[in-house]
Amino acid sequence: MVRPTLLAALVLLVAFPASAQQDSGFGSLIAGFAHPVLGFDHLLAMVAVGLLSVQIGGRAVWTVPAAFVVFLGGGGGLGLAGVPLPQVEGVIALSVLALGLAIALSVELPALVAIAVVGVFAVFHGHAHGEEIPNLAGPLGFVAGFMLASALLHLAGVGLGVLAARPQLRALLGAGCAGIGLHMLLLSYEII
Repeated sequence: MVRPTLLAALVLLVAFPASAQQDSGFGSLIAGFAHPVLGFDHLLAMVAVGLLSVQIGGRAVWTVPAAFVVFLGGGGGLGLAGVPLPQVEGVIALSVLALGLAIALSVELPALVAIAVVGVFAVFHGHAHGEEIPNLAGPLGFVAGFMLASALLHLAGVGLGVLAARPQLRALLGAGCAGIGLHMLLLSYEII
């Protein structure tokens, strides 16, 4: 079985040289990198994945975020190819709510269940990134950029989870994330 981190590394190794052939610099890479960092819904979900992985502990600290990045790349490919997914923005908002609730309630998920859940969410996040690629950006550089930014945001979430070692503090962070996710979900469906 191929480990998710190895697969993510291979994707990045292939994407970087390919992106260099498509544009004359790192414009596509930077545009892709900026997308999850500047998109509040994506930023919250990525940090929450890191927090959740610390809550689960053990190998999940790296396997859950790595799996997210791998599925994110796959979703990006679907978005680039124009393959439609239903309710993309709604599922992204739901991911922020669900991940926040899992952290706030200290849900004890087995690592494989967490990987499956974040994998589904990652496909939708990746799809949104891939679908919204700027016209002038090289697709592979853009995908590599948002995968790299997502991995670094996961790392930030892991660091935050380690610093917030007390379960009550992690629960407070999760509750804040869940509240914002609920608001995003209600906005997505024009309920408020």
